[in-house]
Amino acid sequence: MLKFALPPKGEENAELVARRLKEATEGDGARETVTVEWNGRPLHVGVIDMPLRELYYNPATHRIRAQRDHDPVLARGLQEDPWTPESQDYLHRLLKGKPANPDETDPDFETLMESLRSVDQQEPGLITHAGILVNGNTRAAALRELKRSSIRVGVLPPSFTWDDINAVELTLQLRPDKRRDYSYINRLIAMEEQELMGRDAADIAKAFHIQLKTFKQERWILSVIRDMIERSATSEGAQLALSDFEGHQENLKELHRTFTKVAASSQENAERVKENRMAAIILDFAKTKTRVIGEDFQNNYLAESLPGLFAPNTMVEEEPSGIAIPGLAVSVTPPTDAVVRARAVTDQILRARATESSRHLPAEARVAAQRQISDARKGMRRALDAAERDDRLKRVRQTTAERLDDARAAIDQSVSDLVQALGSNSLDEASFDSALLGVRESLAKLARQASRGVATRGDGVTWLLKASED
Repeated sequence: MLKFALPPKGEENAELVARRLKEATEGDGARETVTVEWNGRPLHVGVIDMPLRELYYNPATHRIRAQRDHDPVLARGLQEDPWTPESQDYLHRLLKGKPANPDETDPDFETLMESLRSVDQQEPGLITHAGILVNGNTRAAALRELKRSSIRVGVLPPSFTWDDINAVELTLQLRPDKRRDYSYINRLIAMEEQELMGRDAADIAKAFHIQLKTFKQERWILSVIRDMIERSATSEGAQLALSDFEGHQENLKELHRTFTKVAASSQENAERVKENRMAAIILDFAKTKTRVIGEDFQNNYLAESLPGLFAPNTMVEEEPSGIAIPGLAVSVTPPTDAVVRARAVTDQILRARATESSRHLPAEARVAAQRQISDARKGMRRALDAAERDDRLKRVRQTTAERLDDARAAIDQSVSDLVQALGSNSLDEASFDSALLGVRESLAKLARQASRGVATRGDGVTWLLKASED
């Protein structure tokens, strides 16, 4: 849970807020209020107008939690002091930006600006007495872009802590009528935060309007993402950020489904599939391509297509004996050689991607990393294309056999129908004879194709060829 000291204008804002709340209460007109949910019950708070220049973006907002590390230097400044002009400008930039690329303005933000330009502010935001925006950070950013001077906001009680602020923000965001959801990674972070606070998994799933199994899937996905980020760190200080995994939602969900299925029979194979798929995801391949990555992908396709990355001198050495667990007189079995090779390849791609996207490394290092990524992507594409070709051929073979099974079942049913027709003396013999000639013609066509393409002729093919000659 992120917690920060009060902003420098906190006391001044508290005095201004108190005066305006008093004026609203004592005024002749109807007092405007907004209702928020807190601790499971409604809380009615007064609404006032506040100068935008006096308010602060919330550095703990879940809206841009995954994007905070987009610029490591500014992220450190944000953590040390979120109230400086530099930190507040950084938050403004993140609130405007796309979740997957904060350097570009999000079309949803532009839509919000257009709405505020034409119909003005429809719902009040929410602030603390110190002037920290709890709800309406993005609206405040849009109003500032439009050069507006003030914003309508409800005011939370002065006793509210950071825990209370985060709980209210999350409750507001998860209301079904909210227009703009958190980005995918920010939702994952919000779920994680709730679990770390000790909240029951079933209750969290209910709050996020998802099934419990989906919650468990999302928690697994975030753990994999955090592992990849940790492994992407280079000696030069480059590292991937959470926002680098935005846009891969469906790919990551399919990865979890495949991992779970394979792990039911082999944890080792599941780990290898996970590493191979994550390497492809990091190289920006769509799920329609990565879904062909199965248990045999590494040995049959990837090792041949990426020989440089699978070279022995690029492998990370593992302890041959068991890995000791600190504090316990036990050890666990180390990863197998195949898993070690898979992890090593993924690590190289992770570090190259981190170097390529770094803002603070020399240009030559980034160019070299770009070449690595380009070469790895070409190799991965060759492996995926080969796997797709084999998968198509396999499905064609399976389809041919399945259609013949359907034909056999239809003939079996015809036997039953023939018996009934003969018993009731209702058989149309001319139609029956014509249909048999059609079957013979179809079998002859099948035999001709089988004679040309089937290399290994079993008993079934041998019978078919012989029958077509009679």
